[in-house]
Amino acid sequence: MSLVRAPRRTLITVGALAAAFTLTACTGDAGGKSLGGGGTNFVTETGGISTVAQGKRTTAPRLSGEDLTGKPLDLADYQGKVVVLNLWGSWCAPCRAEARYLNEVAEETKSQGVEFIGINRDTQTGPALAFEKDYQVDYPSFHDPIGKLILKFPKGSLNPQAIPSTIVIDREGKIAARALMALDGKQLRSMIDPVVAEK
Repeated sequence: MSLVRAPRRTLITVGALAAAFTLTACTGDAGGKSLGGGGTNFVTETGGISTVAQGKRTTAPRLSGEDLTGKPLDLADYQGKVVVLNLWGSWCAPCRAEARYLNEVAEETKSQGVEFIGINRDTQTGPALAFEKDYQVDYPSFHDPIGKLILKFPKGSLNPQAIPSTIVIDREGKIAARALMALDGKQLRSMIDPVVAEK
């Protein structure tokens, strides 16, 4: 019986390592700048923040659904604004670590036409609402327990690939920047400020 299980465990371990390598390779943690693969036009900076030049961006998908209280929420209502999308879950330790920075930067940049929206992956809304209360999150979040909204992002674009992920959408509704990690205030501003400054 152990002879049958050993190869299966080995395959599972190899599969897990391959998946981990694939996700790590996407973040560009090797240092410096690297062009995104497959003709994607994005550049990955040191620290895993990827950006796309203004004329080469992909249009963000149409995202609509309900917030954590069941009210309708539609990305189209934020047209003409710079939008920061943050993918999170209440069970995610890095999400808890970055929550205060997201709140601070959301407040600091609101007068500049920046809006924050979460995409929550909790299966039940109760823990997510408790998280928002505990961390004083004032902006709305889509409730996306099965990842329907995430799958709308075009393949090869700066799509969210992990929890947490943060995406900046420019005033024209195009994907300008992405981070596949928890962020502090300085990192958030490094993604948002250049997009706010665009004419």
